[in-house]
Amino acid sequence: MSTAESTAALQSFSMAVSDLVARTAPGIVAIRSHRSRTSGFVWRPGLIVTAEESLVDEGEISVTLPNGESLPASLAGRDPSTDIALLRVDRPDLHPARLDPVVAAAGALAIVIASQDGSPTVALGVVAFAGGPWRSLRGGEIASRIELSASMRRSSEGGLALDATGRAFGMAVFGPRRRVLVIPSATIDRVAAKLEAHGRIPRGYLGLALQPVSVEDSATGAMVMSVQPGGPGAAADIRQGDVIVAWDGEPISSVHALLRSLGPDSVGKIVSVGLKRAGEPFDVKLRIGERPAS
Repeated sequence: MSTAESTAALQSFSMAVSDLVARTAPGIVAIRSHRSRTSGFVWRPGLIVTAEESLVDEGEISVTLPNGESLPASLAGRDPSTDIALLRVDRPDLHPARLDPVVAAAGALAIVIASQDGSPTVALGVVAFAGGPWRSLRGGEIASRIELSASMRRSSEGGLALDATGRAFGMAVFGPRRRVLVIPSATIDRVAAKLEAHGRIPRGYLGLALQPVSVEDSATGAMVMSVQPGGPGAAADIRQGDVIVAWDGEPISSVHALLRSLGPDSVGKIVSVGLKRAGEPFDVKLRIGERPAS
């Protein structure tokens, strides 16, 4: 390829990216909360999706539109387990972004479009990893594991991740060690719809305070340090000092893994809990409750 052809190809690519940003930017907003600057996108008229972790627990929230206009926003709901929060603004005329259920393949070009004070920001990279469904450290069920190789500024968290054809396949967030992850469109639509309807995502609840302990044969157990009166554990006759060694017929690998299993689908489920009390094994049936709103 000649120098002129290479230059023309680069110019064509540059113009295509600029056009993609111009077409997507009307649905992208900047979000400001106490000591936080981040991004979000219009999910439905009057509703904005952003990264839950970037929002503080209290204080005012404002949204800056692409034209520089600032609006107050209220929290419609948040789900820490999937890092999705839903904001409500009194502007039903905002341009919604279109999410696509496509999952970008590893090696595919990825463009993160976000906002800083109402002006678009862009991060260019590739899909470093694309895998199947996974569960977050907080127990959230996420449709696919997508990691990006991209350098993204802090204020870009909550922006849209698009493929080379302009399809928005999810929301860019920061994972451990500032790795850029994408919460896929399917998960956003599922969780945001529940937040719009109920304001929260139900989580399983045991009413037990647990601490990891070692049991015989180098296995792991979960010692019951306290029992919430009237909770699911108390109803199953689990007592302080008991050691949980099995959950739903399987040995427990860690207390953290047990707690991660208490996702939205666990509420109301009856499980068999293998215990040791004063060294003697026995089983109880426990109906998982719903965690009270904090």
